[in-house]
Amino acid sequence: MRLLLGGYTADMQGAARGIGVLRAGEADSASAGGPLAFEGEAVVTGGSPSWLAWHPSLPVVYAAMEGAGTVQAFRRTGAMGLTRLGGPVEVGEAPCHIAVAPDGASLIASCWGDGRVVRVRVDAEGRPGPTAAAGAARDPYAREGSAGAAGAAADAADASDAVAFAVAGQRDRDAREEQQGSQVLDLAAAAEALRQVAGDEFAHLVPEYAVPEPPVVAAGAGTDADAGAPAARSSHAHQTVFLPGGVLATADMGFDLVRFWRGGDGGGGMRALPDVVLPRGSGPRHMVWHPSGHLYVVTELSRELFVLAPDAAGAWHLVSGTPLAAGTLADDTAAEVCLSRDAQFVYVGVRGSDTLAVLRVRGDGSQVEPVALAEAGVAWPRHHMVVLDTLLVAGQRSGDVAALTLDIRTGLPGRPRVRTSAPSPTCIVPLR
Repeated sequence: MRLLLGGYTADMQGAARGIGVLRAGEADSASAGGPLAFEGEAVVTGGSPSWLAWHPSLPVVYAAMEGAGTVQAFRRTGAMGLTRLGGPVEVGEAPCHIAVAPDGASLIASCWGDGRVVRVRVDAEGRPGPTAAAGAARDPYAREGSAGAAGAAADAADASDAVAFAVAGQRDRDAREEQQGSQVLDLAAAAEALRQVAGDEFAHLVPEYAVPEPPVVAAGAGTDADAGAPAARSSHAHQTVFLPGGVLATADMGFDLVRFWRGGDGGGGMRALPDVVLPRGSGPRHMVWHPSGHLYVVTELSRELFVLAPDAAGAWHLVSGTPLAAGTLADDTAAEVCLSRDAQFVYVGVRGSDTLAVLRVRGDGSQVEPVALAEAGVAWPRHHMVVLDTLLVAGQRSGDVAALTLDIRTGLPGRPRVRTSAPSPTCIVPLR
């Protein structure tokens, strides 16, 4: 089988030349874990096609040209070639994701740079055309909202449930850390008293217990390190997904929001629904809809997975959440999320430690629990997808794609069976 690779080109400090072609396994094989090879470019783009998405019924693929701030359509030609369809359509600063409506009448571009969520109409041939931007996001943690004090109070009320949820989820861990900290302080004080009694001759025999330094908050993590004031926060739309019932969800990494909309197809505008507020600084990045009706949201900065669900009236709310794994590092960042073929496992890429977090779906889908942290086999696992019995992982910084065989009993990925060089890959989609 063949797949397309999005990638970073020179305008984004990458080595790709356009949309690449990846061959995985043999054409008639039931496994994608066989030969793996990069077969060159389907089209040279002259910019960075960092995300790709197919039209639901036409042989047209859309690319988010991240460095240029545009969306470009390409029509398939021949066995694996692509040619431009129409011209580039401007959507905003650093578009990093595209979602095509199920009816093919429009697509949604999510812009990381300026937070814009833009609907682009698509004509009968698949050519993108007129655009319309949704309303701008509001920061629920801002001290002053756009409506002044009243707006700030409303934003704070909207955020309170998420904050309470996050605090409750961490209460036991915080209590243990506080207890351990007080024990260290007690030991330090006792050791100092003993050294004074022992005198200079024997003071060195008393062990030292260092008093922990207070944590240092990095600039950009919610405060201004120089001024001590809250740092400026900006909207960063990272992904939009179409959900059943004509609902869309957008992950805003900058404002710690999952925004919900109704509409976005060819028949009308996007009507905003109530947002779901996640803990401050969590950074929601990507989402995946589970067949149980729940929406799984991965947070890039806090490395967690949150479960959202609609109530009887259709309003979405937070159900549960969990850290991705116990072994992630403090400077790790989460990336892509996908489900196993039977939807019983969730796979999340973790950049930095270059691992894959494996979580198991429990009960009715409202709960997930960490299972393992496996080696990704690449450096900076930007994107991954399940193909048959294999997990294909794109290593943006190592410049390769690895194929990891999945154990059907445990859901765990094994060590990479094969890999191939591929220039700065950022996205993998099947070639249709």
